[in-house]
Amino acid sequence: MACRNICRMCDKLIISTAVTFTAGTGLVITIPEGSYGDNCKYCIVVAQTIPATTTITAPVFIQIGSGAVLYQLTQPCCDQVTACAIKTRTKYCTRVHTSGDTGTFRLLEKVCCTTNNLRAINGDGTPVTPAAGA
Repeated sequence: MACRNICRMCDKLIISTAVTFTAGTGLVITIPEGSYGDNCKYCIVVAQTIPATTTITAPVFIQIGSGAVLYQLTQPCCDQVTACAIKTRTKYCTRVHTSGDTGTFRLLEKVCCTTNNLRAINGDGTPVTPAAGA
C-alpha cells in the first residue's frame, strides 16, 4: 500500500495562539476563537514560550480568542493548575465542563508541578547557583 502524501490533523487538536503572564491574574493560554462544547475532549498544545516573568504558583487560565472571560485549567480532581505544571511545546488533553454561566477546561490526566529554573534552595527564597559538582 502506498503512503498517503496528505495527512489530516484531528479537529480537536487546538494550537495556542498566545501565552501571557500578568501578576494578579496568572498565566493565560489563548486558544483560537470558536465554540468549545460541553463534555467534549480537546487537546491543547502550548506552542509559545512561557514568559520568563511567570511565577511558578500562578494559576493557569484558558482564554478563547480575545474574549473577556478566563476559564480555569483544572486537574482531574478540580484543583487549579499552576504555572509550574505547564511546559512549552506540550499537548494537554482536556475536557470542557460547563455550568449555568461559565466553564472549565479539565485535564484528563493529572500533571505534576515541575520546574527547571530552580537549581538549589537555601531557605531564604533567593535564587541559588549550586557549587560545581553539587
